[in-house]
Amino acid sequence: VQLQASGGGLVQAGAALRLSCVVSGRDISLFNMAWFRQAPGKEREFVAAVRRGDTNTYYSNSVKGRFTMSRDMAKNTVHLQMNGLKPEDTAIYYCARKENRPITSAITLADTWTAWGQGTQVTVSS
Repeated sequence: VQLQASGGGLVQAGAALRLSCVVSGRDISLFNMAWFRQAPGKEREFVAAVRRGDTNTYYSNSVKGRFTMSRDMAKNTVHLQMNGLKPEDTAIYYCARKENRPITSAITLADTWTAWGQGTQVTVSS
């Protein structure tokens, strides 16, 4: 099973980007999915996640209200719609998956997630 992230780029503050993560090899409905990001010199940071069979989507406080995570089952893809981008959103964005359903308190931990895509760079200029 592979994860392929795309959609990053260089934008100005206030702009929008839509990231995509294509899951190949197995049906996306089998997985819990997440987005993380990592800025230079910083640890990998939780952005958003959705658990298998769940209608809730979890967001970090720093992106809540600006970012929206969604799943396209027909295309085996998860998206991260990012609106109102800020310079502090600059990072490499990674999608991740996990087969077993994580407990709520573990969703935000990078170690919870078992497989990662290669990342896509998002740069927001001021």
